[in-house]
Amino acid sequence: MIIPSFMHDALPARVVFGQGTLRLLPEEVDRLNLERVLVVSTAEQKAQANEIAARLGSRTAAIFPGAVMHTPIDVTEVALAIATDRRADGVVAIGGGSAIGLSKAIALRSDLPQIVIPTTYAGSEATPILGETDKGEKTTLRSMKVLPETILYDVNLSTGLPVAMSMTSGLNAMAHAAEALYSPDRNPLVDLMAEAGLAALISALPRIHAQSDDIEGRSAALYGAWMCGSCLGSVGMALHHKICHTLGGAFGLPHAEMHAVMLPHSLAYNLAAVPDVRGKLSRLFKHVDAIKALENFTRGLGVPRALRDLGMPEEGIEQAADLAVKKPYPNPRPIERDAVRDMLARAWAGEFPQMTA
Repeated sequence: MIIPSFMHDALPARVVFGQGTLRLLPEEVDRLNLERVLVVSTAEQKAQANEIAARLGSRTAAIFPGAVMHTPIDVTEVALAIATDRRADGVVAIGGGSAIGLSKAIALRSDLPQIVIPTTYAGSEATPILGETDKGEKTTLRSMKVLPETILYDVNLSTGLPVAMSMTSGLNAMAHAAEALYSPDRNPLVDLMAEAGLAALISALPRIHAQSDDIEGRSAALYGAWMCGSCLGSVGMALHHKICHTLGGAFGLPHAEMHAVMLPHSLAYNLAAVPDVRGKLSRLFKHVDAIKALENFTRGLGVPRALRDLGMPEEGIEQAADLAVKKPYPNPRPIERDAVRDMLARAWAGEFPQMTA
């Protein structure tokens, strides 16, 4: 077998994975020589932030339970002011993409080291990528300044994630791996991580859907999320992520649910241009038609199937199409405005994805 030429930058993040690993948090804080940490979370996870603060005792400088979706810059500025006022020398974030995004935004502006404790399957903890929203527009950047120093995965924490959120969060993770398979800067290691992450989540999500406290399913899902997030952190993404960033910034749609709706449509747009990836997905789903298999998989998990059900107005389809073709990400199929508009219209209405050449 001839291996094609490639380049790969390994990301220097420490990963602590297992059950009950939250007990190791004080040791990880000591390892980074932190004495005054800012604990961040969403309002919904304030109780978990309080638990973190209690574990750290006097090493907690302050708690900021104000993280929200899409990392608005004005929220970051408030949290950063608290960190500065309380002389924080590090950040501990617990939660999903909202809390971890805020932690990254603080680190970008302050160089404070981060320990992140994911409780969802979003995967952003494994990346040097930050998405921020300002005045209705979401932009992304890649910087090693925002890569967390330590990721602490505790499978036990994920058992409290509601089933519906588990499903959409898992599909969000799967989107990272699926697009990594046709990234122009893909490489053999990323391909292996992408297939491993997809396989783990394809197996785990139906188990969690059937029994929310299935610890083996939860463990596999969290492992899969790490694999998929590592893909996102290693290579560039394509049309699917561009559209989700567009919809999130312009219409404030819920992040994970938006990925769940759009993923089959985005892949239907692209897979004719990448038959090798289409074949890999067919093998992973054990179905000759990868798009049909993915759509049926998502429907079986009971996730939203239409952008209109997430609050997107029908008149926003044209605006979204215009934004999606503006500064497009590299994509295996040319980004054509009318084709993107038609895809968005199907996704808005909850129609079955349509593969086009």
